[in-house]
Order: sequence, then structure tokens, then C-alpha cells
Amino acid sequence: MKKTALITGATSGIGRATAHEFAKQGIRLIICGRRQERLDSIKLELSKLTDVHTLNFDVRDKEGVFEAIASLPEGFKAIDILINNAGNAHGLDPIHEGNLDDWDAMLDINVKGLLYVSKAVIPQMTARQSGHIINIGSSAGKEVYPNGNVYCASKHAVVALTEGMRMDLNSFGIKVGAINPGLVETEFSQVRFKGEARADHVYKGYKALQPQDVAEVIYFAISRPKHVNIADVLMFCTAQASSTIVKKDA
Repeated sequence: MKKTALITGATSGIGRATAHEFAKQGIRLIICGRRQERLDSIKLELSKLTDVHTLNFDVRDKEGVFEAIASLPEGFKAIDILINNAGNAHGLDPIHEGNLDDWDAMLDINVKGLLYVSKAVIPQMTARQSGHIINIGSSAGKEVYPNGNVYCASKHAVVALTEGMRMDLNSFGIKVGAINPGLVETEFSQVRFKGEARADHVYKGYKALQPQDVAEVIYFAISRPKHVNIADVLMFCTAQASSTIVKKDA
């Protein structure tokens, strides 16, 4: 039977690549994001491969999240797979110089947004005693680095929430796991550096992970047999050894 997946942050990067990967496998899609024109473009492309429904909302908007998910048409209401991908990073300031708006954005999207979407989806999974949740974390959730303070804290929270979800939902037969990528070449750095020129240099001199690389690991995780749960994955590009060690060409 065809499964239905809801993907947040599906308009770019890892979310968009995951939508493409799932569509190739015939999974019915609910793609979510803040940019309706991008959602429409992706739907047009992927509708050739599978059924696609778009939801336009910001994960920070608690009421908006619940209203959007409640509005799903009958054929999309039973969500089998939840990919909590929406996330962001703002700034690389030391803690004493941090911007409060940046802090709010990271905690509201990376932590509270993940919780809102999960709360809107999980009850129907527990009712059916079936489902699979993948939270997209980061290597920053495994290792704190200088000037990463609040972003690292938000991604450590994702790891903790994933573990807590897995414990709480175990009796319902729901799989829960986290995929934690290191450096991935996406719009991420443009957001983090607010369009500054230094964003262009983040991926120079080495081959970073590509969104498709992460999407393939996500699909691997959700396609395992019923008795197998990929609980936690940390993935780097070959050039990256840690958050602060990256081998770059001279």
C-alpha cells in the first residue's frame, strides 16, 4: 500500500532532495514550506511521479501548523512518515555578543517548530499504532564548537527530543530516528551569514555533502524492514573530521 510522507522545509536543500527521492520511490507527498511559489514548482515536477499536496505555513506559527495539518484532504490525512527537516542557523557570534532575534529564530524553528509539527501528526500515528519519524539534526547536535552556542544547543535539543520520542512511542510500534549531517552545500550558509560574501567561501576547497546524499540516507532509514529502526546517524563529507577540522585544497 502506498505510504504518505509529510516533509517540512521542503522548498530547498535536504527537504527538497528528500521529496524528490521519495517521489522516485512512489511515496505520496505532503510538502510543506513558507514559499508557495516554490511548493507549486516542486509539485508540478513531482506530480509526474506521485500524488503531491502542498501546505504553506511557518513552523514557528503554532496555530498555523495545526490549522494546515488539520486541513489535509482525505487522501492525505493518514501520515505514515514524518520528516522534521525545517531548521535554520543565524549568525556565528560569541555568546556575549549574540543577537536575541537570532536566538529566538533558532529556538523557535529548530526546537519549538519541530514540536508543533510532531504534536499535530503523532496522535494519528499512535491511534493506528504505526508510523516513522525522522528528525533532521546536525553534527552540531553531537559537538559544540566556538561561536556555535545557541545553534548547537538547539540541535542538541533535537537529539534529546528524538531519544525521548523513541522511548515514549515505543509501545505504539512507531519508529523514531535522527539523521545528523555535517557540512551540506545548501542555502544554509546564506541564511547563517545573512547574505554576506563569506557565505560563498564556506564550501570552497573541498567537496561538501550534497542534499541528495542526505536524502538517500533518509530513504534508506525509512525503507528498512519493520523490525529495523535506524536510530541515529552522523554523516560527514570525507574532507570533514569534526566541526572544526576540514581538509581543504591549498
